[in-house]
Amino acid sequence: MAEEKERMPVGEGLPEMPEEIRLAPVRVRINWRRIVFILIGAGLFALFYLVETLPDAVDPAGKVFKLSWEGKLAIGLFLMAGVWWVFEVMPIGATSIAIGVVQALFCIRPAKQALGDFFDPSVWFIFGSVVIGMAFSAVGLTKRMAYKMLDIVGERTSMIYLGAFVVTAAMTHLMAHTAVAAAIFPLLLAINSLYNPTDQPTRFGKGLFIGMAWIAGAGSIVTYLGAARGVAASGMFLEFTGYNVGFFELSYYMFPVGWIMVFLLYLVIMVIFRPERPRIEGLREKAKELSKELGPMSTKEYFVICMVAFIVLLFMLNSFLPKMGYKPFSRAGIVLIATLAFFLTRTLTIEDLEAIPWNIILLFGGAMSIGFCLWQTGAAQWLAVHWLTMFQQAHWLVFVLGISFFVLMMTNFIMNVAAIAISLPVSLVIAKYLGVAPHVVLFASLVVAGMPFNLLVGAAPNAIAYESKQFTTGEFFTWGWIGNVVLMVVLALFVYFIWPLMGMPVLISSP
Repeated sequence: MAEEKERMPVGEGLPEMPEEIRLAPVRVRINWRRIVFILIGAGLFALFYLVETLPDAVDPAGKVFKLSWEGKLAIGLFLMAGVWWVFEVMPIGATSIAIGVVQALFCIRPAKQALGDFFDPSVWFIFGSVVIGMAFSAVGLTKRMAYKMLDIVGERTSMIYLGAFVVTAAMTHLMAHTAVAAAIFPLLLAINSLYNPTDQPTRFGKGLFIGMAWIAGAGSIVTYLGAARGVAASGMFLEFTGYNVGFFELSYYMFPVGWIMVFLLYLVIMVIFRPERPRIEGLREKAKELSKELGPMSTKEYFVICMVAFIVLLFMLNSFLPKMGYKPFSRAGIVLIATLAFFLTRTLTIEDLEAIPWNIILLFGGAMSIGFCLWQTGAAQWLAVHWLTMFQQAHWLVFVLGISFFVLMMTNFIMNVAAIAISLPVSLVIAKYLGVAPHVVLFASLVVAGMPFNLLVGAAPNAIAYESKQFTTGEFFTWGWIGNVVLMVVLALFVYFIWPLMGMPVLISSP
């Protein structure tokens, strides 16, 4: 009979663990900053929940706007979401989910509406724009474009900034700024990787991506093709005043504002995000070598270019369909044509679908939800009337800038179209009392609605830029105030001096 082997006790024969390791307690660091801002946001919501009533808003015509119980909670939720988004108490997409959940739990709106907004066509438009950007990256077009641009602008980091910003602004004249940001984003990633091979944030990286987001907004105000806000606002203006703002009239007044802001924002970026290195030695040669390695353009690259050109043509056609008596196509539907085409032709694969930044998609779902919540509960109108009636006895320039500042702040939280929609009717009523022409109210509102510099939810390019991981939401919020000051100064100059010289009606009578 074979001799039975003794079993060694568990742990016997292993090297003894040093005493200092065995006795070391597990330290769990509590993020008190995060807890504080969670409580501040929740506290703001609780404050509006507990307060009984808020004063009515009354416009100059005597119309009374009462704030409903749901509207009161909507404002509280609006403030809570803002605090949580700015200070990133949890992933920004998760904060967006909280917006829908709170509405459903506190019966601010039915769950079907609150959560259904996450599938709004505008969210699908952003989804489709992101997919277009992924297609550029997947087939290698972004690298090819990046290397070509670097070959042209050279090795100076200041010129790389300028080249990237000019390309971004120019593209927004022909296609939606969301689609432009999605397409340009991989190109900037390629440029940034040549500057800094690591994933660590740099001043150059911050300036490159924050600048792209700001510039996309500045460029998008120049034509009706840059964003939906221009078409929607001009439609409302036609209904209120009977005057139709044409395609070339809009561009005539907006072109100088947009491009002055592009170059001023470039200077701001150069000051606050001055690159660590003035130039990248050998970059031009390296870009040429990498460009040669890519070889000739592939069939898939040509297909992506043709597909995007087709989408741009559809958007251009869409602007003129109402004037020809036809209903316009859905913007989301147009963009999603490209999405389907890319997957049908296997230009993109299931791996690309899984790589979509759903955090950003959820962010805009939440933005749509809180925007509709403020609108449908009457909270947005209540806020607008309270704010704008403060300026009914003011100088006409202060009144116009007051309207603009309200739209600028609101468009950081809700759709820019909604921000204009809630302010334009009230502001046009007050404008009559001050002798202010409706044109200047419309154009000033359109300028600021295109440039939300503080929050990621203000515009899709802001959120797309955030995916670079080069900056935090707090940094974006803080530095955005510099952009706001520059924007308001430029707007004041145009409203008071430049637009009247260009022939825009500003005053209809002496105030």
